[in-house]
This record gives sequence, C-alpha cells and structure tokens, in this order.
Amino acid sequence: MGASVRPSFSEGLGGEQGWPKALRGRGPQAVSGILTALGRAGLWSPRRQLLLATWQALSRALVTMDAESLLLSLELASGSGQGLSPDRRASLLTSLLLVKRDYRYDRVLFWGRILGLVADYYIAQGLSEDQLAPRKTLYSLNCMEWSLLPPATEEMMAQTSVVKGRFMGDPSHEYEHTELQKINEGGKVFEEEVVVQIKEETRLVSIIDQIDKAVAIIPRGALFKTPFGPIHVNRTFEGLSLSEAKKLSSYFHFREPVQLKNKTLLEKADLDPSLDFMDSLEHDIPKGSWSIQMERGNALVVLRSLLWPGLTFFHAPRTKNCGYIYVGTGEKNIDLPFML
Repeated sequence: MGASVRPSFSEGLGGEQGWPKALRGRGPQAVSGILTALGRAGLWSPRRQLLLATWQALSRALVTMDAESLLLSLELASGSGQGLSPDRRASLLTSLLLVKRDYRYDRVLFWGRILGLVADYYIAQGLSEDQLAPRKTLYSLNCMEWSLLPPATEEMMAQTSVVKGRFMGDPSHEYEHTELQKINEGGKVFEEEVVVQIKEETRLVSIIDQIDKAVAIIPRGALFKTPFGPIHVNRTFEGLSLSEAKKLSSYFHFREPVQLKNKTLLEKADLDPSLDFMDSLEHDIPKGSWSIQMERGNALVVLRSLLWPGLTFFHAPRTKNCGYIYVGTGEKNIDLPFML
C-alpha cells in the first residue's frame, strides 16, 4: 500500500493529539524502542508503561493478523461518523490477537459493529486453514471480552424473520411475538394465540449470517482452490490492476457458491477453476445494489452495499491490501428495488 493509503499508527488509533511528539507518525517497532529506552533511563511512568504494552502488542499483531487492514477499515468506517475511540482501537487489536491464539484460528478478522440502542455489538470471525469452511463468530460489548456465538440454523432464520427494528444491545433481551398456532383437541382443530420469546442473541446470529451470505466480498485471485478441494489464501496475489478494480466482475462473494452451480458447461468454459469458484458480484439482484468509488487519487477502490447499508469493502489496486467492515444497525434496505 502506498504512503497515501497507509495511516501512521498514532493516526490509526484515533489521531495524533495527546500522543508525545517523539511518538507521532512512527510505527510500533520505533515506538517500542523509544519507550524501552526511556524505561532504561529511569524516565518511567504508568502512562509510558501502558503505551509500551500497547505498541508491543501492535508489533506482534502486524506479523500474525491483518492489523493494517483493520486500521484502514476503521478509518473508512469513521468517515461515516461511526469511528472508535483510541482506547477501543487499542483494546480491539490486542484482544483479537489473544482470540487468535486461544481459539487457534488461522486468521481472525474484525467483522464489524452492529449498533444497538443501549450498547453496540463488536463482531469478529475466526477462519480455519480452509477459508470457505464455516467461520466461527464471536461478539463483544467492550472489545476485550469475547463470547462465541452458535452457528446459524434454518430454524433460527425463520424464528427471527418476524423481528423488526433496532437491536437493544443486550444479548439476554427477549422480543415477544404473537402468532396463531393450530391446536388439536378431541378431534377438533382450532387456532390459539401463542406468545413466542425470541432472544436477541439468536437474532444477532441470524443477521450476521444473512449479511455474510449477501455482501461479504473478496477480490478475484485473493483465494485459490487446490485440486483436492480446500480453499487457501493465495500468497502470490499482488492485487487487481486499476482497470480490473473498477469492475464488479473482479469481486466475489466470500461464501460457498450458489449461482455458479447453475451455470452451463459452455458458461464455465472460460472460467479458471482454481480462481473462479465463487459467485461474482456482477450478477447480484437487484442490479445496481453496489456503489463503486475510487478514492485517494485512484489509490483505493471502495465498494459500498446499498442493500445492507453500512457494509464497506476496500482494496488498494496492485497491492494485497483488502478487507470489508460492517458498521450499521443490522437492518436490510428492503425498499432498494423501488429506489433504483
């Protein structure tokens, strides 16, 4: 990523105001060296101890997880007025590193943030070596303590489809829904109103699964399929060209294919089976549900979903840097077909 795209680490943690002048604009390795030297010289304080611990964690995060992509994702999300405080950003980077270690994931991605009326849900996902294997989803209310969510089921999807409106921000909150159920007694069938309790945690699982299937994105070539079936990260991927980055056909849904299975052999003739094994965005319905913009002097391409407002994907052409983040209320724009 070019200099115009990569934020300095103090900027990525919420701006350089309040940071010592010697630390501004520097990377985590340089900051760790400065703070360690201050400690050896006896110029120590609790604040410097906290800074040192944070920056050392950031240094390790750069090697073991997508820290740079995370900072850029948060920066893009903050452009819509939904940024994170410096404390939250530092907590997020360090806690996700611990999640990766404790759960032994191959990669940990910060999925995003679902805004609630009382509190917000911070969502992360753990990926195994097979990138299209079912992802493990975790949530947190404070960016430090993470809880594992159960996998989504058809029963969950049907149960939560009747719930509308904003999230509360309390996993134990229960929504009440009244529905008619047929009851058979003594050979007679009659309908009775039954109040059904739906937990917000169940709704959270359902919404995350819907967003993943509809708008999670990855650029063509970032993953490759081996002859034996597993999907791996493509270490030779050097990014899309500028012309390719402007086309929807260069981006795939980050999930198991659905439309690809319905294509004829003639339609599959020009596809590379090791790269074109997922559904392309160009066939999404409704047509026009994606917004593509070039930013920072064509150094960054940004895709935004109009179907699920709050989903932002970025890619720096000719580099490996890419990612997506969702920051929204968890509500689908069902009026989109009438707005296009």
